Amino acid sequence: MQIVRFKTDTNMSYGVLEGGDIVEYSGTPWGPFRRGRRCVPLKRAVLLAPTVPSKIVVVEHNHRGHEAPAARTAPAEPHFHLKPPTSLAGPDDPILYPPLSQLVEHGAGLAVVIKRRCRNVPAERVREYVLGYTCLNDVTARDLASKGLWLRAKAFDTFCPLGPCIATDIDPDAAAVETFVNGGLRQSSSTKELIFPTDEIVALIAQVMTLLPGDVVATGTPAGVGPLEPGDRVEVRIEGIGSLKNPVVKP
Repeated sequence: MQIVRFKTDTNMSYGVLEGGDIVEYSGTPWGPFRRGRRCVPLKRAVLLAPTVPSKIVVVEHNHRGHEAPAARTAPAEPHFHLKPPTSLAGPDDPILYPPLSQLVEHGAGLAVVIKRRCRNVPAERVREYVLGYTCLNDVTARDLASKGLWLRAKAFDTFCPLGPCIATDIDPDAAAVETFVNGGLRQSSSTKELIFPTDEIVALIAQVMTLLPGDVVATGTPAGVGPLEPGDRVEVRIEGIGSLKNPVVKP
């Protein structure tokens, strides 16, 4: 199942992709979720970020080949940061290039979407608490991050494009991940290269903070992160989920 959040001229709804159409559902994926009768052609709908999380947790240096630059070895445990919900952007939404930075970079990654309240859950039970998986672009102001200003570097509005759907039936530890900028390949890897698999990551984070329905955990980005400029178009592709495309613009 590929769950989407979308709007038309009349309303905003959740639905499920079926071919070139969206079948509208009543309720939300975190509660009663029932198939309706209305069917909307995909080309007549605007896809939104598929979840509106209370928090977005981003794991750093979790792909082999993209370990922490200082060490160039696999970390002993995951390192993570937070992005605020205001950094969220949907499919085709613009990424705003902030005046406070001179070096903005893309960072494709698989994101886990939480289904129900998750706290102190062992790794072997994590998938009971997961709704599905989506594409995430961990946009980062690299020049600010290099100064240790990680919160600023990660938190700008529109620095977390998410979507286009939540896929409920993929293997999160065996999905191809790619990034294209203006059609040119920048990143190419697989979640098979994750240092810490998805279930372990979620379990560790749930020992620190309660994950709520709709929350997002980004599992890390492969090697190949690179600069973005106003006028660019960046695309994140993940096997089994689809493509997340966003233009880069000046505010």
